[in-house]
Amino acid sequence: MTRSVIVTGGFGVLGQAVADYFAAAGDKVARIDFAPEARAPLAGALDIGGVDLTDADAAKAALDKVAAAHGGIDILVNVAGGFIWETLEGGSIGSWAKMHTMNLMTAATITQLALPELKKSAAGRIVNIGAGAAVKAGMGMGAYAASKSGVHRLTEALAEELAGTTVTVNAVLPSIIDTPTNRADMPDADFSAWVQPAAIADVIGFLASDSARSVSGALLPVTRGA
Repeated sequence: MTRSVIVTGGFGVLGQAVADYFAAAGDKVARIDFAPEARAPLAGALDIGGVDLTDADAAKAALDKVAAAHGGIDILVNVAGGFIWETLEGGSIGSWAKMHTMNLMTAATITQLALPELKKSAAGRIVNIGAGAAVKAGMGMGAYAASKSGVHRLTEALAEELAGTTVTVNAVLPSIIDTPTNRADMPDADFSAWVQPAAIADVIGFLASDSARSVSGALLPVTRGA
């Protein structure tokens, strides 16, 4: 069965890997991103750039475009977000609001707006990107971890809210992801221990599958380099 899949933050490294996974499975993929255009093309994908996912009108317009083009929405993967490393003493208090907006409010806004279409699906799936760093925050990780902890609580609360519907809600909690940006920021790290974007996409693909139909409200760590 061909499914209609939305990947927010789909123009980034992880979003690209997730979109590639579903496209390879034969699904209809839409990538929605704040960036104006994708860094890499994806054949057959519906790309919608320049969308502020905290703007309800803009998010709704993007969702309507996807639903019209792909005949509804079956899967929503909330990858959109950001990262800041900052100590509280040396940083800006505005960073806390920025992380809250980028990581939690983007997911909450588009998920709320997508629920009517997802509930029409025979097997609706929502998969959020949490963070292993939000389970126990280290120095400089406070603002980021607090926002991702909010994503975890959103996942749990919404899973209970949607119990009895066709929609499941889960989150993956990666450790450090092997991306060019992370390599540049941490050049002396052991990259082999970092999680590959494609490996995270595999876990997301499982949570979106029929095999995971009885899994909802899970916060699934993804921590091994491979």
